[in-house]
Amino acid sequence: MRQKLVSEGASELSYEIREIVKKAEQVKKLGIEIYWENIGDPIQKNHPMPVWIKEIVAGLAQQNESYGYCPSKGVLETREFLARQTNAQGGVRITADDICFFNGLGDGIAKVYQYLTPTSRVIGPSPAYSTHSSAEAAHASHQPLTYRLDPENKWYPDLDDLYQKVKYNPNIVGILIINPDNPTGMVYPRETLRKIVAIAREFNLFLIADEIYLNITYNGARAYSLAEVIEDIPGISMKGISKEMPWPGSRCGWMEYYNRDRDADFNRLCQTLDNAKMIEVCSTKLPQLAIPKVLGDPRFRVYREDTNRNIGKRSKIISDILGAVPEVTFNETFGAFYNTIIFRPGTLRPGQTMRIANAAVQTLVEQWTSQDMPFDKRFVYYLLGAKGVCVVPISSFCSELQGFRVTLLEEKEDVLVRTFTAIRDGMIEYMASAGAQ
Repeated sequence: MRQKLVSEGASELSYEIREIVKKAEQVKKLGIEIYWENIGDPIQKNHPMPVWIKEIVAGLAQQNESYGYCPSKGVLETREFLARQTNAQGGVRITADDICFFNGLGDGIAKVYQYLTPTSRVIGPSPAYSTHSSAEAAHASHQPLTYRLDPENKWYPDLDDLYQKVKYNPNIVGILIINPDNPTGMVYPRETLRKIVAIAREFNLFLIADEIYLNITYNGARAYSLAEVIEDIPGISMKGISKEMPWPGSRCGWMEYYNRDRDADFNRLCQTLDNAKMIEVCSTKLPQLAIPKVLGDPRFRVYREDTNRNIGKRSKIISDILGAVPEVTFNETFGAFYNTIIFRPGTLRPGQTMRIANAAVQTLVEQWTSQDMPFDKRFVYYLLGAKGVCVVPISSFCSELQGFRVTLLEEKEDVLVRTFTAIRDGMIEYMASAGAQ
């Protein structure tokens, strides 16, 4: 080409959650049944969508207006409904004009980082959710900036680490919070959120909160929203229906802008995000029309509570199976529907293996692991080949830790027990193998 086409930041765009599917599909073609623990799709994991929700969506699909454009920022009645929900929390107050819809949060996340100046950085948690860390790093053409989540302290943020990194890096303009967290299943205590708000105030930063799992908590936990604690600090809350309704295929998410009148530069960022959506005309309309009808229905609260209770029950089953393995750090989860299991230092070594009965699959796995790679990624490939379980290595979540992420979504209890028993047995076999001496 006459000029270089691809920016330096493009090398930071990766998504192991989907990449590992390519390898799992190769294993599947060789006759191995795959248990998909790589992605948070409740529908794929046998979740029965309530008939009454389907009937609401079907009714909207019969209306002619559902097939036209909507306002660029989103359906007004839906934005008014969502603003009332946020204002009812008793914290920051917003109007419908402070809400903008996107085609899923992935679309919104990409736009936030795209329109920041290249030298401006947003620091996020590690382990990191790949969509955020990749998009932020790509915009900066640099590795992601992260603060540490501590597996030895319930995966809570290391606030000293965050403070020091913000203090000594003047390019940091914002702090990302994912609450409840993906990939760890951690829920931020209110005091932790207040301390992060205090850091933002001290250094004149804005906050981003990915709250896609805000209403998915269980086993006695309660997630506090950014709106409840942000006070007068500028911030953006990212929300959606892909996990909560759940309707992941809707690609329907939105941002709520908080205190945009407090800082002219932050207000320009919000206006830029609105303008970017206006250039695209609008986001998908049908799911927006469904939001007030579904989330405003009294049956939805009952449905969500029952669903959360079931996730909590599954978290206990997984804890019973995996929590007793002494070579790992295991935390019970209280929000979202993931867990991250960390191998203790020195547990994983070069040359460890699992017995793979299928010779063709063994050849594949040996090819994949012949190159230098993080030890946890090697384990994940052997687990896939030997047990047919597809998980994601935690080193792919912008982390120096060694481990893997699973979901808490399998609705069929016998399949859930079988899957996690296979993971446990695979871990024990792998760690007991000779490896390098």
